[in-house]
Formats: sequence, structure tokens, C-alpha cells
Amino acid sequence: MSDQSPQPVPLLNIANILTLVRIALVPVFVVLLLLDAQGPFTELEAQQGPWRWVAAGVFAVAMITDKIDGDLARSRGLVTDFGKIADPIADKLLVGAALVMLSLLGELWWWVTILILVRELGITLLRMVMLRTQVMPASRGGKLKTLLQAAGLQLMLLPLAVIASWLADAALGIMLVALVVTIITGIDYVVQAVRIRAAARS
Repeated sequence: MSDQSPQPVPLLNIANILTLVRIALVPVFVVLLLLDAQGPFTELEAQQGPWRWVAAGVFAVAMITDKIDGDLARSRGLVTDFGKIADPIADKLLVGAALVMLSLLGELWWWVTILILVRELGITLLRMVMLRTQVMPASRGGKLKTLLQAAGLQLMLLPLAVIASWLADAALGIMLVALVVTIITGIDYVVQAVRIRAAARS
């Protein structure tokens, strides 16, 4: 019986390629949103033009690749250190770009964008620091937060006001719910980190 060591996972695999595609789609998404905008960059007004629909489609495709690359990495044993780092970065870049652009277009309050971005950056840094003690996996609340953010942003990116104003209001409402869940889960991560550090010291 031969002793065969497991083959190393290639860095350039389908899961990591999809992650890189998602990162590459971020500037494309931003440019598409700007194509249907009028006025100076500091006073953007969104038009309900064709490029807005394309931008919403690009965002949807990028979010779908997030689901696909994770499933592929786990099912085919393609998990790499690069993927562990690049995947959440890709998510943050995409969500962050959507938040900032919607605020620049005057469709989302800046305080919502700032609170979400501060929470995401803070918890990402916290989880990196906690790697020395223990890995903090994404909780159910964290997954719900991601789902709500993706759903809220996707709906806000669609020109729903053209169809019905109440749809645009519903999209904004989902984003506010996402904000609440984002803050609550952020607090939960901090509490977990404190407990883990206390247990490690004892």
C-alpha cells in the first residue's frame, strides 16, 4: 500500500477564476452606472436608461458567481488560501461599490452607506486579528445580512420607480432592514471575539 500525499490544489482553478471575474466586474459595474447619469460627478442624477438595466444585470451575475465559486471550492476540494482571502474581498468591493454609487446618485442616504462600510471593514479587520486565536466563521446572522444586502442593492439598482414608486420604497425598506441586521451581527461578532479572547487567556 503506497503512501500518497494529497495533490496540492492549483491556484488557478475554476473557483478562484470566478472570484477574479467578480473583482474584474466591479469597475465595469461602476462605469455602467455612470453611463446613464447626467451632471457633474458630485451631483449625479440617475437616468432610467438602458445602461442602468445592464449594470443591474452585471451586479446580479457577480453575486451569482459568489454562490457558485463557494460551492465549487467546497465540492471539488478547491479551497485555497488565496480563495479564502480573495473571496470576501471581492464581496466587499462589489457591495461597497454599489453602496457608494447609489449614494453618489442620490438614491441611498450616505449615513446608511457609511454605517455598513464601517461595520464591514471593522469586522473584517477583527476576524483577521482573531485568526491568531481562532477562526470566526460566518454566522447564520452574517449570512442573512449578506442575503439582505444583496437583495436590497439588487432591487435598488433596478429602475423600479419607472414601474411603480412603491417598489422603489420597498427596495429602500429592505436596505434599512439589511442595515439593522448588519449592525446587530457586527455587535455579535465583537461579543464572540471578546469571549474567545477571555477563554484563551484563562
